[in-house]
Amino acid sequence: MRPLRQIFASQDALLCGKDMLLPFNFQKDPYLILDFSANNPDLSPERRPALDLTDTAHFTDYVFGKLRHAGVTVGVGGYNEHRAIYHRSAHFGEADPPGDGPPCDGPRQIHLGIDFWMAAGTPVLAPLDGVVHSFQDNNRFGDYGPTIILEHETETGPLYSLYGHLSRTSLNGLYERMPVKAGEQFAEIGPYPENGDWPPHLHFQLMTDMLGLRGDFPGVCSLAERARFLKLCPDPNVLLQIAGL
Repeated sequence: MRPLRQIFASQDALLCGKDMLLPFNFQKDPYLILDFSANNPDLSPERRPALDLTDTAHFTDYVFGKLRHAGVTVGVGGYNEHRAIYHRSAHFGEADPPGDGPPCDGPRQIHLGIDFWMAAGTPVLAPLDGVVHSFQDNNRFGDYGPTIILEHETETGPLYSLYGHLSRTSLNGLYERMPVKAGEQFAEIGPYPENGDWPPHLHFQLMTDMLGLRGDFPGVCSLAERARFLKLCPDPNVLLQIAGL
């Protein structure tokens, strides 16, 4: 496959830097990179008072308190991050997540997309022309909640993009193969608990193969499956070009 940036540039499409994907310009506007790995001292079990990640209101206060303290409205990060936050949900301890590969060897901790921590109701825009591949409400604690997957044609075949933690109203009126134009709003960031019970954010992920799945795709994998899934899920920042990631 040609480098992703070349594929998108050949179609005159760039993402967030020109208010694509989100109504925010990462080339001009300030943002905060959020670290949810074990390197973040706030996530240490020894922290007092302890950060209760199972309490979504508490977790939300933590995330948006960080943004307010930094004087920004957007937090970003997470691709290929070995995270320390997934113990909040049994969903990430499952041995057999979605996909056609072998069962996971251990809990899922490696994040496969980029998260954009922003207010619920923030519009989500199509990064380039495509069609709706599939959608569903992955409705359980810690999962994606309402999820939309778009399919984009490239010179070397289809590329898929996943949008998780949306509002339920984002699914209204959708149908498979529905056309979506670059820059068109097709969804919005959802509130908790309907967004999978997370602090409001968009999970954005690219996939080169859907593995036969519809409306869902692993957004987190185990250490043992890291190489396989990173090959299937290229770094979105190759396109986004967000400094510091």
